[in-house]
Amino acid sequence: MARLLGLDVGAQRTGVAVSDPSGILAFPLTTLTRSSEARHLEAIMELARQKDAEAIVVGLPISLDGSLHTQGQEVQALIEKLQAISPIPVEPWDERFSTAEAERLLREVGAQPSRERGRVDAAAAAIILQSYLDTHRTGLP
Repeated sequence: MARLLGLDVGAQRTGVAVSDPSGILAFPLTTLTRSSEARHLEAIMELARQKDAEAIVVGLPISLDGSLHTQGQEVQALIEKLQAISPIPVEPWDERFSTAEAERLLREVGAQPSRERGRVDAAAAAIILQSYLDTHRTGLP
């Protein structure tokens, strides 16, 4: 496996994570503030270039019943736009419960998630990316 970029796309911010070069561990990287769509896409692609990412994994908010509601449809549209401009693969990945897990982990280390939304978003991106890495490393679906 190679270095990957992971995204947790929200209405106001996008959390970004990156894997180590061997594709084993995911780490929170940064948070992008969403302004215009063009700038948002450009910022994602620039981070992918800077980190020499070989793929971008985007958390897709699938509801518990398996459908895509409004936020999921918006993220799916962003994925399609990234796929159209990206020279590297862009893959959706189920992100259910990633934000709740990120908040739980941050509380465990004494952080206050309600005051550190950007940190939560980057941590959620790392959880999404780690799930992807773990599944692909073990060969599970």
